[in-house]
Amino acid sequence: MNGIDRGNPTGKRDYAMLLMVARLGLRASDIKSMLISDVGWSARTISITQHKTGVPLELPLLDDIGWAVIDYLREGRPKAATCPQLFVRQVAPFDAFGATANLTNILIRRARGAGIRAPRDHKTLHSLRHALAKRLPGQEVPIEDISRILGHVDRRTTSIYLRMDVDSLSACALDPAVIA
Repeated sequence: MNGIDRGNPTGKRDYAMLLMVARLGLRASDIKSMLISDVGWSARTISITQHKTGVPLELPLLDDIGWAVIDYLREGRPKAATCPQLFVRQVAPFDAFGATANLTNILIRRARGAGIRAPRDHKTLHSLRHALAKRLPGQEVPIEDISRILGHVDRRTTSIYLRMDVDSLSACALDPAVIA
C-alpha cells in the first residue's frame, strides 16, 4: 500500500479503495456500489447493503481508511462528478464504475508499480479479502466476527479460512505421548 503514489487523484482513489478491501475485506462489487452517504462520519462506520448477498453490513471506519477517504474526497474525486457513488472513474464523464469494470486491474497495476510479482492466480481483489481472513484467526478474532466482517451468511463459508490458519491449529495439537 505504501507504494501507491498518493500525490495524484488516481493514486488517492486507488489507495482508499484497496485499503478498504485489505483492511475491511469488502468485495469489489461493494466498493463499486458504495455511496458517499454510506460513510457515517459521526458514527465512524461504513454501512452498506452487500451487493452479493443483499444483507446489510456495518463496519468500523478505521482511522487510516477515514483519512484516505477524506484525502480522496478533498483532493482526488473529480469536482465534476455528480453521481452518489463514492469512487468514480478519473476520466470524463466521471461516472461510477460500471458493472463490468474490473477493479482487479487497479490492484495489478499498483502491485507492478511497487515491484510485486505475484503468481497469476493471486492477483485479484479477492486475494486481499482472503489474506485478511487468514490473518484474523491468528489475532484471536472469533469466527462469528470474521463471518460478519466478511459478510458471510453461512459460518461454514468462513470455516474454510480457519482450516488455512495452520500456525494457530498447530498450537492446539496434542502430544501423542500424552494421550496414550
